Amino acid sequence: MKNLYIRYFDQEVVVPDVKKAVDFLSSIPDIDVDEFLVTDINGYYKGSMPYPKRYKVHGRNYFIVIKTEASTIEEFKLNAANAASSAKADAQMRKEAEENDIKAFRPGWYDAGIFFRRVVQMPHDGKCQYFDTDFRVRLKAESIQDCYDRVCNHLRNRFDVDPRSQFPSIKGKNFSCQYLGMN
Repeated sequence: MKNLYIRYFDQEVVVPDVKKAVDFLSSIPDIDVDEFLVTDINGYYKGSMPYPKRYKVHGRNYFIVIKTEASTIEEFKLNAANAASSAKADAQMRKEAEENDIKAFRPGWYDAGIFFRRVVQMPHDGKCQYFDTDFRVRLKAESIQDCYDRVCNHLRNRFDVDPRSQFPSIKGKNFSCQYLGMN
């Protein structure tokens, strides 16, 4: 059974079909219910799009329509709260798993790449400029964290890399690391 949750500011309702949705929207003076709106809501109700739909009333005012299995507002809000806490728990679990992968003890050879902002002082005027620099290396390390630390320390200690250079986060897209094995 598919229902529609509709909210406009503090006015909200869960209705079982488009006719009742149109009746609710018609009861709100700000909303002009025309044939296009009825057709669009009907298409949304019958369609497969799972995302909420937003309709502009005027200026920055919108009303929202959401497909739901809930039959009452209380049930809808309870489901939303459960979904939010579940999503938060899932995100926390993914974060912890990523942290564990980064720090997991796995000695061997790694192929690492880092894309960083390198500071270079111009000889003619003494001013500094930033250049995007791609650095790749194969090295022996104990973990992904150790690999990242070794690469960054190596670059920071090179005479041709200014200490003001900017290095990306280990979790960002500008650092890549692949385990190659023990040999």
